[in-house]
Amino acid sequence: MRHRNEGRKLSRNTSHRRALLRNLVTALLEHGRLMTTLPKAKEIRPLAEHMITLGKRDSLHARRQVQSYLLKAETAKMVFDTIAPKFADRKGGYSRIIKLGNRKGDGADIAIIELLGSELETKKAERAAKAEAKEAKKPKKQDEEEMD
Repeated sequence: MRHRNEGRKLSRNTSHRRALLRNLVTALLEHGRLMTTLPKAKEIRPLAEHMITLGKRDSLHARRQVQSYLLKAETAKMVFDTIAPKFADRKGGYSRIIKLGNRKGDGADIAIIELLGSELETKKAERAAKAEAKEAKKPKKQDEEEMD
């Protein structure tokens, strides 16, 4: 019977599973979105949301808890400075999981887990990159005309 046995083992021993989840949560909070398998995405969602909730609390104890779980100090600082204030008026549900289908090699279910609002940042970054590419092309043409 599986009474009171929650969580997935993900075919790993305890220390490997804990390290994997810490890595994934750190990467999700650092980048805003992450593509992984569906069971891993479902496992990291409550952990990432708990880190954001601790970020909203913004006490010394909460800072130490987040820093002890996340692997990068910069990411822990980012949780308190940028991520948590974005969700200040929200009581939960800071992330979304989007199913993509099956991986070609082994047929595993693939999903994207992202923080809400990160799709806007991604679109803005793409637009900025396109604008920079266009602007980078324009000066080259002007420089060529000046040389002639």
